[in-house]
Amino acid sequence: MSKPLNIGMIGYGFMGRTHSNAYRKVNQFFDLEYHPVLKACCARKEEKIKPFAENWGYESFETDWRKLVERDDIDLIDIGSPNNTHKEIAIAAAEAGKMVLCEKPLAMTVEEGEEMCEAIEKAGVANMVWFNYRRVPAITLAKQVVDEGRVGKPFHYRATYLQDWTIASDVPQGGAALWRLDASVAGSGVTGDLLAHSIDTAEWLNGPIARVVAKTETFVKERLHAETNAMQPVTIDDACMFLAIFENGSMGTFESTRYARGRKNYNTFELNGEQGSVFFDLEDPQYLSYFKYADPKTGEKVEDHLTGWQKIHVTNFEHPYMDHWWVPGCTIGYEHTFINALADFLKGIETGEPTQPDFRSGLRTQKVCDAVLESARTGQWVDIN
Repeated sequence: MSKPLNIGMIGYGFMGRTHSNAYRKVNQFFDLEYHPVLKACCARKEEKIKPFAENWGYESFETDWRKLVERDDIDLIDIGSPNNTHKEIAIAAAEAGKMVLCEKPLAMTVEEGEEMCEAIEKAGVANMVWFNYRRVPAITLAKQVVDEGRVGKPFHYRATYLQDWTIASDVPQGGAALWRLDASVAGSGVTGDLLAHSIDTAEWLNGPIARVVAKTETFVKERLHAETNAMQPVTIDDACMFLAIFENGSMGTFESTRYARGRKNYNTFELNGEQGSVFFDLEDPQYLSYFKYADPKTGEKVEDHLTGWQKIHVTNFEHPYMDHWWVPGCTIGYEHTFINALADFLKGIETGEPTQPDFRSGLRTQKVCDAVLESARTGQWVDIN
């Protein structure tokens, strides 16, 4: 007999939809002890949250997140609201004894993230940050390849995350749709929104980053604010590039922008090591590219006239997560990464083994993001403490 887990969802936008879809679908594809119940959702405006609740099948809705957190019939609070709300909601939810899931980035600053981690750990509640790209089967396979020693001693890590949706100067900032362009709500631009994903993936695959040096740029200096209807300075970073030194001695390059014409969600990484390399492109997510130079067990060079990059179609049952989905050759999409992440979280509750990335891991990514922004301000190398 499965156990109900009553969900309180905060936010009705893009993330509210992806998370709600995961709650509805996870038990149809994964054999789990717990099953989510869409108990209540929350947003400030009733005219927005009521149709959202009806569409996704939530039993009720609230317009004050504090009332949602205080409800006795809620077991888990999911924070899918803008970045400047994460800290207050997460701490209140933890103090109320609720499990907490939170969208990335964890917080506006390291200081906020530390307070959130302290509250979560003091309460001892299950928690997770939605770095969903870890659950792309090809990226999880890359992690497996690295852990099996098939890349060997790492030398280089390079990541790009490119989009093009803010190039036009008449795109406003702020409001419900474009809060990511408002630093007072988002905290930062591409660094917290896009590079946070790149950093989390990089440290998951290649270990901690030790030092960074960065440069940011804001190409459009002023934009109309959607709420005040006044021209205001733009204080987020439109583009960011940084160099990194990992604790294992390897070198890293990271680049992100929303001004790469033609790139919609171009998220790539490549890791080059002594024994081989791996490469991934989110715009072609069903494939992982792998180059085998040497046998991981013997270290001997592979002598073969067919040696070269291998493009692996990650859809077989032996590949991560794929035995829960379709037959080999049939791909899964963006929404499935959230279902995979939720399944891991629910299994963690069942087994008592905390699911990663948790808040402490999210804080680690926040520390790198803050160091990148500090370096961009000072022009100096910054150590990650």
